[in-house]
Amino acid sequence: MPERREWTVTGMDCASCSGKITRALERLPGVGEVSVALMTERLSLTLVPGTTGPEAIEGAVRKLGFQIAPRGQAVARKKAFVLPGQALQPAHDHVAEEATPSGGHAHAAHGHRETRWFATAKGRLVILTGALLGAAWIFQLLSAAPTGQWAFVLACLIGLVPVALRATQALRMGQPFTIEGLMTIAAGGALLIGAAEEAALVVFLFAVGEVLEGVAAEQARQGIRALANLVPRTALLEVGGRTRTVPAEALEIGQMVLVRPGDRIPADGEIVQGTSGLDESPVTGESLPRSRGPGEMVFAGSINIEAALRVRVTHEASDNTIARIIRLVEEAEEARAPTERFIDRFSQYYMPVVIVLAALVALVPPLAGGADWATWIYRGLALLLIGCPCALVISVPASIAAALSAGARRGLLMKGGGVMEAAARTRHVAFDKTGTLTRGAPVVTDLLPAEGVTEAELLAVAAGVEAGSNHPLARAILGRADTAGVPALPSHGARALPGIGAEAVVGEGLAWVTTPRHATAGGSITAEAVADVAALEDQGKTVVVVHRKDRALGLIALRDEPRPDAAEAVQQLRAMGLGVTMLTGDNPRTAASVAGGLGVEFRASLLPEDKLTAIRDLARGGPVMMIGDGINDAPALRQAQVGVAMGGGTDVALETADAAILRDRVADAPAMIRLARAAMGNIRQNVTLALGLKAVFLVTSVLGITGLWIAILADTGATVLVTLNALRLLRLDPTRH
Repeated sequence: MPERREWTVTGMDCASCSGKITRALERLPGVGEVSVALMTERLSLTLVPGTTGPEAIEGAVRKLGFQIAPRGQAVARKKAFVLPGQALQPAHDHVAEEATPSGGHAHAAHGHRETRWFATAKGRLVILTGALLGAAWIFQLLSAAPTGQWAFVLACLIGLVPVALRATQALRMGQPFTIEGLMTIAAGGALLIGAAEEAALVVFLFAVGEVLEGVAAEQARQGIRALANLVPRTALLEVGGRTRTVPAEALEIGQMVLVRPGDRIPADGEIVQGTSGLDESPVTGESLPRSRGPGEMVFAGSINIEAALRVRVTHEASDNTIARIIRLVEEAEEARAPTERFIDRFSQYYMPVVIVLAALVALVPPLAGGADWATWIYRGLALLLIGCPCALVISVPASIAAALSAGARRGLLMKGGGVMEAAARTRHVAFDKTGTLTRGAPVVTDLLPAEGVTEAELLAVAAGVEAGSNHPLARAILGRADTAGVPALPSHGARALPGIGAEAVVGEGLAWVTTPRHATAGGSITAEAVADVAALEDQGKTVVVVHRKDRALGLIALRDEPRPDAAEAVQQLRAMGLGVTMLTGDNPRTAASVAGGLGVEFRASLLPEDKLTAIRDLARGGPVMMIGDGINDAPALRQAQVGVAMGGGTDVALETADAAILRDRVADAPAMIRLARAAMGNIRQNVTLALGLKAVFLVTSVLGITGLWIAILADTGATVLVTLNALRLLRLDPTRH
């Protein structure tokens, strides 16, 4: 069976870097499903045991000029990005760093010190080639023309050697069409036709372009590293009433930590003692502090503002909210958008076509019309430099990576470019009611016991059925029983009945808490009780029936208020030209009461399979985004073109569906669509910019208007412009409209 293996690869500056690694590894026996994520420096692939060994994989990558190490280990001479918990770091603050042969920047799990561009190998090459070029110009002014030309030849060759070596290595691995190969041919050809000065200038501009690409790519990675740095490096562990400082990565589930005012919370956990305001903006993007007390969950990375808290650890460091968000962002880069896959296919044909065109330009006019060989070879060489599709290939992943980072900082998670593209095309948004459009914290408003049954008996049976359930209605019933001092009757064999309610063996036999419709179908409630149900539902309340076989014990009415921002979110969605529908298993009267206040259409009394059918119906009018709690709505979330789980950072919210909203804010639904639309607009700008510049300089190079140095400036300039345009998305706040 193939095994999935992962590495960290450093030194990648542009899309051609990841493409080289992918193509080189795909040729190796037993290697499959190669995925190289440029922005997160992640290599993953499947490896058949007994074929190519991990050492051969690492050797192939190093031959291409990059550094590599197994995921979670430090990369030689360059610190690798490590998820919290994947590798224990020393407790001290020192981070060793060195410049790398392939250029780039050093970073560690909890700190990042950027290597200055001039300290990298590529930066030193820029300085060297620039100095040689300047010296050659000075030498030309002070000496005879032939001697000056040799100075330019020397400057060109010294700068071209490392580029030619990388081109040769790629050629040995079956990759003739690389930017290094094109550069080597173009600069070498320019030397042969006597254009040494321009060849030296092209080599210098190419080196400058590589450094700029590296700096731009590094800026795009900062957002992800900033997430990792949110988790403090140490924690105050409580043992036997005393505290001691330990690495946060070493915390284990069940341990108790003390969080002082001003400290960051070191792990996901549950407050055991203390009440304090927490700044959760680093995790969820929520700007206002939230008061948290005993029994409530807290996120690693949140800042304790007011009072000391004792927190019980509930997740290991490698599985806390921050780590899971980082993993999702990393995995999202691998889930490529359809547009990105099309661009990749297009670029595979684009470069060979341009190379053939360059050969025709160089050969046909001299052979067919007796034109000057040097002139047309020069123009053909200029076309070669236009042939690199770097700007085009990076146009999509750069925009998506920036948008994913911008969304993650505001609690909006999307699992890849495909999800983002689908979200941008959304035409209709479907909401679950309970816990999504409403607060998800209903309270019991009415108890109507049947004749001969007391309120305490009604609550005791209902609490026995719902004991252990985490459904919002169950929590409300259990809360009312606890407040009234009514203990739940002993029960066993409890199970949920999706879309209906719950059942359990309570006391002497089976008991149910179900919807009135189900109880009526079973003949458990009287006509008078049916009338009571109707009256309560007309008031916008949800009613459940507590009954045993053929006998109702009474009715319990509950109310769940809409979230404060629900109406505003619906207005935003409608202003964006989207349809909005509420899907609920609740009764039509309660659904109408909630929907009427929010101004949305609704479909009520839906079982999970009915919600599935509703999503299919809505999809006839265009792509549908379904937003639910990620548990009861799982089938509908999977059926929708984009399924969004809203759950405050729970495992379900992060790992179910295609996207997640961490802040429990309905207004983040239009924000997510706004972010996706902005990303797709940015991609269209990038593709237009990349192709437009290529088209312009393709024509001007053939006509002889522009030469070699303009061609390389256009190629590297387009790559840098596209990347910088994508980085604008990092400053986008989609919650503003």
